Amino acid sequence: MSDANAPWLIVGLGNPGPDYAANRHNVGFMVADLLAERMGGKFKRAQKAQAQLVEGRIGAPGPSGRRVVLAKPMSYMNLSGGPVTSLRDFYKVPTANIVAIHDELDIDYGTLRLKLGGGDNGHNGLKSMTKSMGADYHRVRFGIGRPPGRMQVADFVLKDFSSAERKELGYLVDRTADAVECLVTEGLERAQSTYNS
Repeated sequence: MSDANAPWLIVGLGNPGPDYAANRHNVGFMVADLLAERMGGKFKRAQKAQAQLVEGRIGAPGPSGRRVVLAKPMSYMNLSGGPVTSLRDFYKVPTANIVAIHDELDIDYGTLRLKLGGGDNGHNGLKSMTKSMGADYHRVRFGIGRPPGRMQVADFVLKDFSSAERKELGYLVDRTADAVECLVTEGLERAQSTYNS
């Protein structure tokens, strides 16, 4: 069990810069942006790590809300572990209170799965985080499906969502943000039973 007063570190995984902003690989950033908006905060460059941060609370208003550090690493995806580990150490966040929000190839588009620990499934952001601090953090996995035909995985994840996918994207990002809030305030089992599809 984690310390009830310890902060949570919620990390949206993605690549920095406008060229990547609408890519499938950047859905973690999209969810983080929505969570920041809900918390009433704006991302600011962190002095202590290569990341943008919002600090605030999730859940009930006032002191009963959970203290949260919301982060978007500004390293590239495959180097996410460094900034996340720096933030974990600076804010003294237990590894079990870290949540990575990321795209997942092995799940159909729009399907959501939450879990604690596990492998990286070839995801470079998770690979980097696990190498830096072990695998015992939460993952909120946003399904993007497999590439069509013979398209390479790297090309697929660095392409923008298709026009058909974009019709549902706003709703799905909103639902993913709800799932993250549920995980932090009510625990993994409740979040899984409500949002795993």
